[in-house]
Amino acid sequence: MALNLDTIRATADRVAASHHLEVVDLEFQGGGGKFRTLRVFIEKNAEERAKLAARAAEESTEEVVLPKGIPVEMLSGVTHEDCAMFAQDFGTVLDVEDLMPGTEYTLEVSSPGLERKLYRPSDYARFTGSLVKVQTFTPVNNNRQWQGRLTEFAGDVLTLDLSAVKQKGKAKKAATATVVEIPLANVEKAQVVAEF
Repeated sequence: MALNLDTIRATADRVAASHHLEVVDLEFQGGGGKFRTLRVFIEKNAEERAKLAARAAEESTEEVVLPKGIPVEMLSGVTHEDCAMFAQDFGTVLDVEDLMPGTEYTLEVSSPGLERKLYRPSDYARFTGSLVKVQTFTPVNNNRQWQGRLTEFAGDVLTLDLSAVKQKGKAKKAATATVVEIPLANVEKAQVVAEF
């Protein structure tokens, strides 16, 4: 039986939904043998993140202790208990439905972290205002590496304010303007840059 990541992803989404979670990303490493790892990155779903933001706004820190200086929307809201419960349920389903052929694999479950990768259009909309690193497939203004503040995401185009960060290397030479627009279709990878 071959490994089917689409089926595994759909199963992970189903199990996550039962815990009020969302799957941010899923990675598989290792081909054969016992050094295979399935990594699943989860966060609270939008409804649970909204509750977390509301609690932070009320400043009722009795229930939730939040890190200082980090916008609540940047937090995934996931606890160790969330990861453990998801891992137990998801691991059971993987084994019962034999979705991971072979006998040995490691299942790792965690939050996407503060410097999370951006995948979906909703990620770019959610993290508008954040500092981001972007790598493009083809050069924009003779550069493929950009870092700046994501000021707008509209019409599947990212707008980065380059003046938010001191540019380095080729980006410094390519940054003749203070703003760069990058079509989402040209984004090879992007991630949030944590600010403290």
